[in-house]
Amino acid sequence: MPLLARTVTTPLAIEVRRGAVAELGTLLHDRRISGGGDVAVVVGPGQGERIAELVRPSLGNADLFHICGGTIDSAMELSQDLRRRNYDAVVGIGGGKTIDTTKYAATRLGIPMVTVATSLANDGVCSPVASLDLDGRRGSYGVQIPLAIVVDLDFVENGPDRQTQAGIGDALSNLSAVADWELAHRERGEAIDGLAVALSRSGAEALVNHPGKIGDDAFLTTLAEALIMGGISMAVAESSRPASGGCHEISHAIDHLYPGTGSHGEQVGLGALFCTYLRGDQERFAQLAACLRRHGLPVTPAELGLTDQQFGLAVAQAPSTRPDRYTILEHLKLSPAEIDARLKGYADALRDLVG
Repeated sequence: MPLLARTVTTPLAIEVRRGAVAELGTLLHDRRISGGGDVAVVVGPGQGERIAELVRPSLGNADLFHICGGTIDSAMELSQDLRRRNYDAVVGIGGGKTIDTTKYAATRLGIPMVTVATSLANDGVCSPVASLDLDGRRGSYGVQIPLAIVVDLDFVENGPDRQTQAGIGDALSNLSAVADWELAHRERGEAIDGLAVALSRSGAEALVNHPGKIGDDAFLTTLAEALIMGGISMAVAESSRPASGGCHEISHAIDHLYPGTGSHGEQVGLGALFCTYLRGDQERFAQLAACLRRHGLPVTPAELGLTDQQFGLAVAQAPSTRPDRYTILEHLKLSPAEIDARLKGYADALRDLVG
């Protein structure tokens, strides 16, 4: 059963800068978060030890917790630890697994949560969803969005480029997700939220038009803002609609058929590009393809590690992953033969862009 939560408020503070982890004490003593510094600080595996060394001198009255992260069991164990004291807030420092585990535990106890992100691999830094494993299967659980969000560019820049590339793909896919939502609104009268659309689209538009590279502070700031706005848009819409469409259905199908193929961001980025082709939006198709290529993300099934036949099977199965969702895939209802034909046209369209 999903954990349900509904808090549609924007974070009190959003900061994207260098040195955020090392200067954690300033955040811990922000009276909007905690009057006396009664805060739980949560770090995960990987860089958790290094982060712990950096934050210990500034902890003051705060407690430090180490978690494995990424599972319901880990989140429940953290919940039990947090019950032992009355905390004003919980600060999760790290990547997606640590942040999602902390969000779930904090929501379960009704404690405000602060995100200090050290990677930009997905929109989990601010989304009202925690992706956690239970009995070997990944599930999505509703959680409160963070009270404040800080992104440390030192850690992001020094982390693997592939994590940042994944974040780019995830943020850019919002353009396709919003287009699918607007399609459902036109064709089926599905309710649509203009504010959620504006938040999701504006962040992704800023990213797709940004000329910078992964190592540029200005570009990373734009990426962080796009992911954060995507997360807030989901809280406003009370669903993942503004950030999940046919692109995510294709990714879910790939996960089911060919687990471990690529990162979530790589898969939804490719899915978004293919869905944009299916919609016949040539200008957006060229724009997305150029951006994905510029940042080293796959634009063909082969670059993701799949054959065209395998990708076609994923496209065919994609609608069954979200039966309640209407996207370009449900709209066209392509047969296997039609999918094969569209994939050939897609490959030709990509070659035309290069030529």
